Amino acid sequence: MAGVLLSAGLPPFGWWPLALVGAGLLVGVVGQAGLRRRLCTGAVVGLGFFGPGLLWLTEFHVVGFALAVVLESAVFALAVAASPPGRGQALAIPAALMLFEAFRGVWPFGGVPVATLAQTQIGGPLAEAARLGGSLLIAALVGGAGVALAALVARRWRPAALAASVVVALSLAGALAPRGRGIGTLDVAVVQTGGERGLRAVEASSGPGFPALVALTDELPAGTDLVLWPEDALRVEGDVAGSARAAEVGALARRLDTTVVSGVSESRGEVRHNLAAAWGPDGNLLDRYRKHQVVPFGERIPFRSLLGRVADLSAVPRDVVAGEGPGLLETPAGDLGVVISFEVFFPRRVRAALHQGAEMVLVPTNAASYPTTQMPALELGAARLRAMETGRVVVQAAPTGFSAVVAPDGSVRRQSDLGEPAVLTAGIERRRGHTVYTRLGDGPLVALAVVSLAGGWLLGRRCGPRPWA
Repeated sequence: MAGVLLSAGLPPFGWWPLALVGAGLLVGVVGQAGLRRRLCTGAVVGLGFFGPGLLWLTEFHVVGFALAVVLESAVFALAVAASPPGRGQALAIPAALMLFEAFRGVWPFGGVPVATLAQTQIGGPLAEAARLGGSLLIAALVGGAGVALAALVARRWRPAALAASVVVALSLAGALAPRGRGIGTLDVAVVQTGGERGLRAVEASSGPGFPALVALTDELPAGTDLVLWPEDALRVEGDVAGSARAAEVGALARRLDTTVVSGVSESRGEVRHNLAAAWGPDGNLLDRYRKHQVVPFGERIPFRSLLGRVADLSAVPRDVVAGEGPGLLETPAGDLGVVISFEVFFPRRVRAALHQGAEMVLVPTNAASYPTTQMPALELGAARLRAMETGRVVVQAAPTGFSAVVAPDGSVRRQSDLGEPAVLTAGIERRRGHTVYTRLGDGPLVALAVVSLAGGWLLGRRCGPRPWA
C-alpha cells in the first residue's frame, strides 16, 4: 500500500499528500524491523511504486519494463535496509532515500530518474526546496515528512515536532532562496502539429510532420524572436547541414526574421543521431547540440544481441549514439540551454548548460509514442522541477503534446492539449545568475547523506533498540 500511495503523487495524478502518507506508512512499518523484514518491505514498496511509475516503458518493451522495475525495486529495498532500526532511523531514512535517488541518476543503463520521489511533490510545498538542493533534497524531505507522520501516529510528540520543523524550515528556506535575475525579454512561439498518438517511432512519418510545422510557423506574427519545434521535427539521411530540409528551415527563419530551434534525427547507416539545431534570422545553421542521455529500450537497446533472441526489437531498429558536452546553443535570441526529451529528467544536464551561460532552457521532445498521458505528464512535471531548480524559464515543444511554457517558479503559463495542433506564444524573461542548487549541485548533499546515514547507525547503536517514534 505504501508504494501505491507514493505513486499516486506522480504525474498525471499529482496527489502529493498521498505520497507523504505512503512515506509515513513505510517508516512506520520498518521502524523496529530487522534486516530481513526491512529488505522485504523495501522490495514490496518498490514494486508498488515503480510498477505504476515505469508503466510507460511497456510501450517499448515489456521485458525492459520488467527488468527496470525489478532492478529499481531491488535498489530501493537496499536503501530501506540500509537504515537502522530504532532511533537512528529518523536520521538515516531521509539520507538513504537521498542516496537512492542519486544512484538512480546514474544506474541502471546510465540512469532512469523517471518516477522519482521529488516528482511526487510537484505542486506541493516541499517542491520549493528545489532551489536549495534539487530533487535530492526533496526526496529527503519526503522521508522526513514520513518520519514526522509515523511519529505522530505513534504519539511520540517530540520526534514528530522536530521532523516536521525541519521539513517546514527547509521548504520555507527554498521559497525564499535566490532565483537569479532577469536581463531582458523575448517573444517565443512553440509549434505543435498534433496528430495520432501511440505510434512507434518507425511509423511517426505518417503524421502531419514537417509541412504542417512550416505552415503553422508561417502564420506567426512579425516580431517573434524565437521559434521552438519538437524533437525529430526534421528527419534526414546523413548530416543535416546541406540537406533540403535545412534549406527550407533556413528560408523560413529568414522570411520571419527569427531564430528557429528544431529537433533533428540524422540517420547514419546502422546508427542514428538525435540533436537540436538552431537557424538564425539570416537563414544560416548556427549551432547544434547532440543528445547526451539516450532512452534505454527507447533509443538504445542494452544487450541488443542478447535481447534480440527473445524479444521483438523492431520498434528500435537503430541505436542512437550519445553526444558529448553541455547543451547550449549560441544564437541571436540568446544563449539557449537545451535538453532533448528524456534529458529533462536529469538535473545535471540542465545545470551543465547553466554553467555555460544558458539564459533559458528549451526542451524539444517527442512523446507521440505513448498512447496514455503518463509520459507527457511526467515530462512536464520534470520541466517544472528544472525551472524551480534553476530559476529559468523552461519552454517545451512536443509534436502531440504536452507543449508548454513554464515560469521560473514552476508554474505552467501555457500548455497545449494532447493530440491537437497548437501554437503557444508568450513573452518570457531571459535570466542569469544561480540558485543555491545550480551553484553547489548534488555533491554536498550526497556527502551530507553519507554522514547522516553513518550518524543514524551510530545513534541506533548508542540508544539501542528503543523506538524513535
